[in-house]
Amino acid sequence: GILEKIRSCLIKKLLPNLEDRRKYHEKFASSTSFHGLHNIVQTQSKARRALWLLIVVGCLAIVIWQICSRLIYYFSWPTTTTVVVQYVENVKFPAVTFCNLNRFQAHAVSNLKVIFLIWNIVSAILQKFSMDGKYSQELNYFLLGNQNFSIKDFTRKNGFYLNSSTLLECDFFGKPCYPQDFEHVFTEYGNCFTFNHNDLSARRVSLSGRGLHLLFDVQQDKFTDEPSLGYTDAGITFVIHSPQELPRFDGLGLLTPVGMHAQVAIRQLKSIIQEYPWGECKPDIKLQYHKSYSTNGCLLECKARYIQDWCGCLPFILPGNGTECDLLKFYKCVYPAVYNIEIKGLCTVGTHNSTCPAPCEETDYPTTVTYSNFGGEKAIKYFSTKLKKSPEYIRQNLVGIEIKYHDLSYKITQQQKALSISDLLADVGGQLGLFCGASMITIIELLEYIFTNFCWMCIFLLLKAPEMPQWNNPSQNQSTHKEKKRGIQEC
Repeated sequence: GILEKIRSCLIKKLLPNLEDRRKYHEKFASSTSFHGLHNIVQTQSKARRALWLLIVVGCLAIVIWQICSRLIYYFSWPTTTTVVVQYVENVKFPAVTFCNLNRFQAHAVSNLKVIFLIWNIVSAILQKFSMDGKYSQELNYFLLGNQNFSIKDFTRKNGFYLNSSTLLECDFFGKPCYPQDFEHVFTEYGNCFTFNHNDLSARRVSLSGRGLHLLFDVQQDKFTDEPSLGYTDAGITFVIHSPQELPRFDGLGLLTPVGMHAQVAIRQLKSIIQEYPWGECKPDIKLQYHKSYSTNGCLLECKARYIQDWCGCLPFILPGNGTECDLLKFYKCVYPAVYNIEIKGLCTVGTHNSTCPAPCEETDYPTTVTYSNFGGEKAIKYFSTKLKKSPEYIRQNLVGIEIKYHDLSYKITQQQKALSISDLLADVGGQLGLFCGASMITIIELLEYIFTNFCWMCIFLLLKAPEMPQWNNPSQNQSTHKEKKRGIQEC
């Protein structure tokens, strides 16, 4: 039937005879661009043939070993780090956020020391804080009697403020600056103020050694903190950060005590990290309430999502548009929720599979800080006369801070792929060419040869297959039935 027709067609047209197949193999071995094969086929000496066979097999083994090692190295995702120092004519000045270590006005909290505990509960979202159980009863009494109390409004109104009495001098690159040039922001230190917030004025420095000069009056007699909770210092704390990022004081703030003059030399360091699997960054991550991605901004948004889901409100110190949490929610829900987030590791930072992986591009400002006593005897007398304060007051309240670039340059630390696809192909091609004289054309020739022999093998196996039974032939079935019937009658 049909199977016989297919077999006859394969025998006549597709399957060459044994002699033709032998000639095809010899022709391929003598004409291929894979070096060494023609020496095995065409030579008459058995010793020379064995020698060339050994050489070809050895070179092929070396090629396979080298290619496998390069593939293993490539899939280990190796990287190299390059450091480039770029000198420029001018460089952008960073944002600087300043806070008073004494957070609240003394007259406002003289009878409400529980305010410090409440603010610590609020700021625990940004900085870890554990509250002793001895304060819980005192907090409960206050919360029950002051349900409409707003810690946000209280802090903004009665916290540290920036005006002409607290900011005595401000000079940026030879031009005066004023308290209006600072943006208010809440941090764990309460009211803080950022210079060059969000890079609005695009301030640039075109000369090293000059920058931002400030003179603060911390007014210790007007502002206070709670020593029993560990806040015993007096002075100004500040952090230098990118204008597009929020300030982060946890472990990064610089302290300048009263009666001191701090000179801060900064450098700009740009870090470029490769995306996964070479590095740990993920370029497709976008933040909802921040223009540029940062791990700190991502961490704050992650906490905001969990707290809003669990408590049905949003702390004012976190980004978002939810309903603001009242004091009772802060104490009963938000504070335990932050503890739960940290214990369970719901908002993690660092690797590519964490909630907030490393940013692909990041700008840091490494600092070198030196200190000196504020003013000599003549300077103390000068400020004492100018401010109409005693010399002791000058030593106990004035803080001088000077921030400037070390030089007009920035350093770029870039993580690069140690082996790209083109480098891998070049390595593989070099190994093939060195040991076998092979190229892409050679690989195509080998694939064609293997495919041709595979087709011949399939045809050969098909021809050797047993015949299929002819179940659908009625005449054959009828004759077989008659022969059986005749045999039965004869018996």
